[in-house]
Amino acid sequence: MSARHPALALLVATLLAGCAHQPSHAPALPDGTRATVAILETTDLHTNILGYDYYKQKADPSLGFERTATLIDAARKQFPNNFLFDNGDTIQGTVLADWQAQVQKLACDQELAIYRAMDAVGYDGGTAGNHEFNYGLGWLSQVTGTPMNVDGGERRQCAGPHFPLVLANVDSTRDGAPIFKPWTMLTKPIAVQLPDGRTASVPLRVAIIGFTPPPILQWDKQNLAGKVGVDGVVEAAKKYLPQIEAQHPDLVVAMMHGGLDTAPYTPAMENAGWHLAGVPGIDVLLLGHSHTEFPGPRFAHMPDVDAVRGFVHGVPAVMGGFFGKDLGVIELALDRRDGRWSVDKNRTHSEVRPICSKPGDAASCVAADPAIAPLVAKVQEAAVAYVNTPIGRSDVRLSSYFADEGNMSALAVVNAAQRDYVRAELPRLHPELAKVPVLSAAAAFRTGFGGPDDYTDVAPGPLTLRSAADLYFYPNTLAAVKTDGAGVKAWLEEAAKRFNRIDPAKTDAQELVNTRFPGYNFDQIQGGVHYVIDVSKPAGQRIVSLTFDGKPVKPGQPFVVVTNNYRASGGGRFPGLDGSSIVLSAPDGTREIVARWLQQHREIAARDLPARSWRFAPLKTAAPVVFTGASGKAGIARADGLDPIREVKDHGDGTATYAIDLSR
Repeated sequence: MSARHPALALLVATLLAGCAHQPSHAPALPDGTRATVAILETTDLHTNILGYDYYKQKADPSLGFERTATLIDAARKQFPNNFLFDNGDTIQGTVLADWQAQVQKLACDQELAIYRAMDAVGYDGGTAGNHEFNYGLGWLSQVTGTPMNVDGGERRQCAGPHFPLVLANVDSTRDGAPIFKPWTMLTKPIAVQLPDGRTASVPLRVAIIGFTPPPILQWDKQNLAGKVGVDGVVEAAKKYLPQIEAQHPDLVVAMMHGGLDTAPYTPAMENAGWHLAGVPGIDVLLLGHSHTEFPGPRFAHMPDVDAVRGFVHGVPAVMGGFFGKDLGVIELALDRRDGRWSVDKNRTHSEVRPICSKPGDAASCVAADPAIAPLVAKVQEAAVAYVNTPIGRSDVRLSSYFADEGNMSALAVVNAAQRDYVRAELPRLHPELAKVPVLSAAAAFRTGFGGPDDYTDVAPGPLTLRSAADLYFYPNTLAAVKTDGAGVKAWLEEAAKRFNRIDPAKTDAQELVNTRFPGYNFDQIQGGVHYVIDVSKPAGQRIVSLTFDGKPVKPGQPFVVVTNNYRASGGGRFPGLDGSSIVLSAPDGTREIVARWLQQHREIAARDLPARSWRFAPLKTAAPVVFTGASGKAGIARADGLDPIREVKDHGDGTATYAIDLSR
């Protein structure tokens, strides 16, 4: 802990047992006093209040805040001294969230369902993640109960959560003021042990400060451009930490909605937690955004990181998973030295507690807190009824189980809908582009990252709005960019980083999929193009054939590519995509465009969808090339013409190892 001035840590009557009268000012805590304080974190809840899969219409005990609440209760019983914080990406992410934000909008005096559930548990504070901005500043200011002096912001004091939200690096362009309080001070009584063994209750002053990823200006450009400015995380910390220090807190907790990246720092860095931990004055670091767990082995290679006990540059840190699957816990040991609290790092550690002790085993999941479901029962019922609205039929199974290996059935619907929309709108908006070929890029958002049920899977038969939501998971809007053949190739080269480089001579099994490259960045382009990916080549040199209408694509050949606002504005750092080449920004959400396309076609058959546009270059390998997927799905691969795929090992947890013969 950095040196601090003494806080008003006053002894209570238990310190003065046997005295007839209390002095007017209790003496300061003696050195050698100890305390244990638990810092509890949820992050990336994404409005998963209940353990429920809206796409499969069934209970899913592997996720949901109703079970996280059980872990919170247990942790509070274990650690009576505790603070509970939420690290953002809270108000977006499920059908229920979309229902409240886009279909049946709440009145100003109504509290958002996720906040109602969180208030039932009782939080001490929170911050905003990048997805808080997806529905616009008006919605954000309303549901957080935060009047904002920004264009489109809510000026009234509406119902919000019963805990403070802080955010230090987003300012209004109108007056330069932060749209949320950048930081605040919390004071709670904690039990301490005095050097003589007695206990006392004293106040602990904890300052909290929050940060969101700076790339929100790109990712949500249509909602934020010209309305807010965003500072780098380190710059914002250095701006406000002196103010905090002047108020003499006992602890400073930084909530950074971002992960750990050891690359050289820039103010636009998405996952700046590693650099933030190096800023003097931060005692505890809460992480998020990356949908993973810290401490954990994936961070073991990083310098100045203890990936076992949970320290970054010597600062206790935790990242508590996503979707309510986990609770982050920092067991913080405090010692009183020289009239100040300091962290005893030898007795401090972090951990991530899962709601299910065995992945894929429902029996290993904790029970849901029975108080949560009744709080959201009505809105849950309404959201489920809404997404079951019929919109058509399909003769084709539309899934993402093998999207990484070439099954484009689900993506084909998205690409067809996007392409038809732009081909109809572009001549009206840009007559000069009327004859430029229109391509469409889409990525599978659900490719198993969240577990064996985290795949798109729309069965043949009736289609509903739920089907459209399954096909297009995020509330993006459609955008189109003007590029050329060289730009298309660079786009595909970036997407092809989804694969590891395969050495055909290697005699050990090799993993095909690079899981460090998110599946939502594996864009697959359709619309008359065909291309070949050679995974034996290094990244950046894998597109060995690229044709349009059967002819090689020339570097200067003009194209318009349809994508989403996230990608078009620079999301994923694809070359040439920074928002400057956008020629169409649709007012419609991509999900709504997909739903209308399905309604218009009524009956979807394979002939209505664009053909698969890519394949792997033939490659004979000395050992199997393998990947992990949901178990028991090899038949889906065969039905889609992916005969070289076979299941080789069922792991017993809903996942399996598959092998793919790249020589065929």
